[in-house]
Amino acid sequence: MSRRIWGLVAAIVLIANTVQWVVAEAVTAAAWTDPPYSYAANYISDLGVPDCGTEFQSRVICSPLHSLMNGSFIAEGVLFATAMVLLAGLLRGRTRKIVIALGLLHGAGMVLVGLFHGSADGPSAGLILHVAGAGVGILCANTLAIMAGSLRQLALPTAYRRFSVAVGVLGLISEALVSASPGTAGAFERGGVYSWLLWGLVTGVLVVRKSRRAALMRAAA
Repeated sequence: MSRRIWGLVAAIVLIANTVQWVVAEAVTAAAWTDPPYSYAANYISDLGVPDCGTEFQSRVICSPLHSLMNGSFIAEGVLFATAMVLLAGLLRGRTRKIVIALGLLHGAGMVLVGLFHGSADGPSAGLILHVAGAGVGILCANTLAIMAGSLRQLALPTAYRRFSVAVGVLGLISEALVSASPGTAGAFERGGVYSWLLWGLVTGVLVVRKSRRAALMRAAA
């Protein structure tokens, strides 16, 4: 597979990944009605807890479509890791290995998030694996976004590189502020997650546009 095709497939996977997450989260949150799900106060992980009526950290949890969200967590890990391995094909040297390693670690972390739910009602080891997986996933994905800001090998615009650094840094800062207030924990957690989802979407769109322009130029030559 040529480098151009690798990049295009990676871009499509990144776009699909963001779309599937946003749709799955919206549908699962909409099904949570008693009490109403709060994007500001509830963690994303609450949507994957299978025990309806359980209380965890003063939050009453009841997610009827928990299986959908857990499936989305796992799909995100697989899709994001696949995209990073494909994008690494456009890179050289040590950077390529780092991108692959971070992508795979993120993927493994998100698979753990989907397999082990974030509730104290489950086995303690399961909660530990969930939290550890989420931490690794968030750290690795935002680090990759920041790295993309220094990767001239991708030949993407300067504005994109600045965006990548900014969104990755803001994602890590937002995640660090999750415990600032119980009423805003969900909002800050989303800042640490939506950062890499937005980065993936923007990266995918830019790579697809670049590939399309290249194809038009070849056709016109």
